Amino acid sequence: MVNHLEYYKVFYYVAKYQSVTAAAEHLAISQPAVSQSIKQLENVIGAKLFIRTSKGVRMTAEGELLAEYVSKGYEQIELGEKKLVQMLNLELGELRIGASDMTLRFFLLPYLEQFHEKYPDIKVMVSNAPTPETLSYLQEGKIDFGVVSTPFDKVPGMDVVRVKEIEDIFIGGRKFISYKNKMLDLQELQRLPIISLEKKTSTRKFMDSFLEKNNVVMNPEFELATSDMIVQFALRNMGVGSIMKEFAADYLESGRLFALRFNKIIPKRYFCIVTDGKNPVSAAGRKLLDMIYKGHEEAMVEDDKDGYF
Repeated sequence: MVNHLEYYKVFYYVAKYQSVTAAAEHLAISQPAVSQSIKQLENVIGAKLFIRTSKGVRMTAEGELLAEYVSKGYEQIELGEKKLVQMLNLELGELRIGASDMTLRFFLLPYLEQFHEKYPDIKVMVSNAPTPETLSYLQEGKIDFGVVSTPFDKVPGMDVVRVKEIEDIFIGGRKFISYKNKMLDLQELQRLPIISLEKKTSTRKFMDSFLEKNNVVMNPEFELATSDMIVQFALRNMGVGSIMKEFAADYLESGRLFALRFNKIIPKRYFCIVTDGKNPVSAAGRKLLDMIYKGHEEAMVEDDKDGYF
């Protein structure tokens, strides 16, 4: 059948219009070409499909049977083409993204708001997970792209674009006020009650690695699932929190919390867009990425100077 699709297309329109002339006009080909295609199809299937009349043509019983099935298939193809055009025009479709609480809240959310206002018919699905899980979703083709934070392990074929610099700090409340404005040695952290994220997160992985390079082992008294909870524990003086600065920005500004100072600078990290060359990004995904990159034209592509991928 695949070798005769063009014959079936001609057959569909002749059957639809009951006219060789009308079919030829719709298909923008000559009447002899239409007649020849019908003849070829009849030879292939071994049955007469049309009988000429004074008003055009009428189908034989065999033609009516075949038309019943061909029309369903061809109309589905036309519908598929129409839906595809709508998808490419962002009139329908879906967008699948992987992001952590941190990358979603402090980077991606404004872009999603802008995208939704412009393309309200696109269904947006966000898989909320730590960086390692997001990278797994990407490799499995479950998401169009991910927004993750360094460090993470790159794999062959993965494209990475840095889009925002982020800063990690240790925060304390009034119980630890004696440490405020003092220049501390990192070793001091081993004597303080630490509140941190769980080990499976890229944020915890980064901080553990940095401290180990400086001969400091962090043994948190509290390991929490979210950075917001670290802030709440710190406000209640349950320890010194290891956190991305933006989570505590309001409390730092109001003075309810303060950032500890150390004699060694904690390196900056980055939010990154990650895509997988083996899995094509949807039209909706490409449009959102265009919107993001337009706002970050100076983003560094696959740049790993600091070794934190």
